[in-house]
Amino acid sequence: MMSRRQLWGLVALTVMWGINWPMMKLSLRELSPLYFRALTMSGGALWLFFFFRARGVRMWPQAGEWRSVVVLGLPNVLGWHTLTILGVHELASGRAAVLGFTMPIWTVLLGAAFFGHALKRRVTLAVVFAAAAIALLLVDELRSLSGRPVGIVWMEIAAMSWALGTLLMRRASLTLPVEALTVWMMASSAAVLWVVAAVLEPWPGWQFSPVMWGALAFAVFINYGVAQIIWFGLARHLPASTSAMSIMAIPAIGTLSATFITGEVPGWQDALAVVFVMAAISAVLLPAGAVARLRSLLTR
Repeated sequence: MMSRRQLWGLVALTVMWGINWPMMKLSLRELSPLYFRALTMSGGALWLFFFFRARGVRMWPQAGEWRSVVVLGLPNVLGWHTLTILGVHELASGRAAVLGFTMPIWTVLLGAAFFGHALKRRVTLAVVFAAAAIALLLVDELRSLSGRPVGIVWMEIAAMSWALGTLLMRRASLTLPVEALTVWMMASSAAVLWVVAAVLEPWPGWQFSPVMWGALAFAVFINYGVAQIIWFGLARHLPASTSAMSIMAIPAIGTLSATFITGEVPGWQDALAVVFVMAAISAVLLPAGAVARLRSLLTR
């Protein structure tokens, strides 16, 4: 059973990760997508390196451990973070969050297709809910004169990349501490993004507004920093049911907070898509009776 301190840590983490979606959209008003990712991921990796090193974590990979950094970093960090920022660039941030968090459903489907995992009956229901959410938002994007349906493609490929990374992580035999693995996956991905951004995007002017500097600081110190530290503190003790509840809440927070951060007003399609995705995630991840147990923890 989680303590109250752990529970409120998870609440803070969920809010940070939810707000991060409109904060990314806000940042893209003054900085191109790939340079944004390269800059913020570099800063996050740097200060996490020194934070965990000061706490005595072994940070330097040994020769054979670099393979894990590359193999796991490609889908978990480079794929997910690159494709999501391209999706956010094309879509409303709340809409991108909803589509990105179809990733637990893709994890189950890819696990069944390529890793021999059994499919439970309720997975079929989850797929129906997720497909309904995607179809609903896709139709709305196609109807809109300013719609960018390609953003939906980016987000679903991103979700599949994250799902593949999760499956590979579960099968990996790691000797490198997870904290160090995460830092080096971020650092190596950032290095790739600097190169790709230099080829595909114009060099930024680096003359940002105070709001933009605040958004960049949020990305470096909160999203890639404080949130990661809280996550590592909780991950070893986090019940699966509570994790599922957190994952379900993030797209809802992203959609609601976008109204205040970027001025994006979600439509009924977005609200219904949030419900569909939350239902899909609960069908895949949430054990029976978990909601009642979580409610008792919150009120005790």
